[in-house]
Amino acid sequence: QVQLVESGGGLVQPGGSLRLSCAASKIIFRFYNMAWYRQAPGKQRELVAIITTTGTTNYADSVKGRFTISRDNAENTVHLQMNSLKPEDTAVYYCWGRNVLGPEANWGQGTQVTVSS
Repeated sequence: QVQLVESGGGLVQPGGSLRLSCAASKIIFRFYNMAWYRQAPGKQRELVAIITTTGTTNYADSVKGRFTISRDNAENTVHLQMNSLKPEDTAVYYCWGRNVLGPEANWGQGTQVTVSS
């Protein structure tokens, strides 16, 4: 079945950077809009950034100017470059993909990002 596997999470100090990656398998990746969501303890899951099949991007206001989403269709991978990290960015980050040609949508298992001194 479809697999989305995240990597790159960890512990970082405020002001630091992390790069998350999500590797997709068993899908035609170029037909998928891809996104990163996050969920902090006690809060609802929220959209962080999305990139369409044509490369159009959109970001949550809280991360604009600090985070960059990108995709590599040759490698079936989507990345989230996170700079100037803040403690409020602490959350489990999830990769999400949606087939633009059908109803299929899939989630990864999540990767923990902790921003703390």
